[in-house]
Amino acid sequence: MRERVVRVAAGESQQAQQNWRYCGGQIKLWRESAGVTRQGLADEAGYDYEYVKSMECGRRRPTLRLLQIADQMCGAGGKLTAAHEFMKPERFPERTQQYVLVEAEAITIQWFEPMLIPGLLQTADYARALINSNCPPLDADTVDERVAARLQRQEKLTSKPPTHFSFVIHEAALRSVVGGRELMRGQCAHLLEIGQRRHLSVQVLPFSTAPTAALSGPMVLVETGDHERYAFVDGQSTGALYGEGDKLSTLTQRYGMIRMQALSVEESAQFIRGMAEKP
Repeated sequence: MRERVVRVAAGESQQAQQNWRYCGGQIKLWRESAGVTRQGLADEAGYDYEYVKSMECGRRRPTLRLLQIADQMCGAGGKLTAAHEFMKPERFPERTQQYVLVEAEAITIQWFEPMLIPGLLQTADYARALINSNCPPLDADTVDERVAARLQRQEKLTSKPPTHFSFVIHEAALRSVVGGRELMRGQCAHLLEIGQRRHLSVQVLPFSTAPTAALSGPMVLVETGDHERYAFVDGQSTGALYGEGDKLSTLTQRYGMIRMQALSVEESAQFIRGMAEKP
């Protein structure tokens, strides 16, 4: 059987980057036509010269403030400000956009994470600390948009009819301090609370029993209402969504092996409680 896979690069989509370049070019054309220098626009907007240059060249997303100031200084009559509708930050990194669409249709989700708390189980504070530390840094609007989008995805946890969830979290994810010890205590408390739901299980994979397969990175297995099956693997620079073939079979086998070596639900809750109580 032929393997169906979609690989997507990290970063903004091509459409978003094209929008940036077109809008930046329009700012430059209006500015030059009105006899406004780039330094003059930068000073009026409160930005430095290189920051404005990067927006005009399409390397950065033109901000609403720059569009408004440029519109006023160049007499564009609202034409530049109107572009803001097409400059809104993308809610998800490009490499995860197709997976999110599949996730929305899921009736079962099996998720293994070796280094981070799964996105559907993250508190708002954990998600913000994680997204805010992105490298290269994201602008404040994009951080806000992506945190809101991640929290909105969590509505899946209470949807009706309920989706069945199985989460396995490596011990390393619980010991990695994201945003400080107090934040992690709150995150552990959230895991304990959410793990009490009947259609959801949270298990911990301890260092002592972790199989080699657990070192290969995160994976998510999904079955949709149409009984289509997918596997998603997310890396630092790319994401891959597999729809059939050997990869889907291999990842399903690996998840089963990982889950067999994890603590039981009750043992996992005790482990997480112990992490929450650490000073």
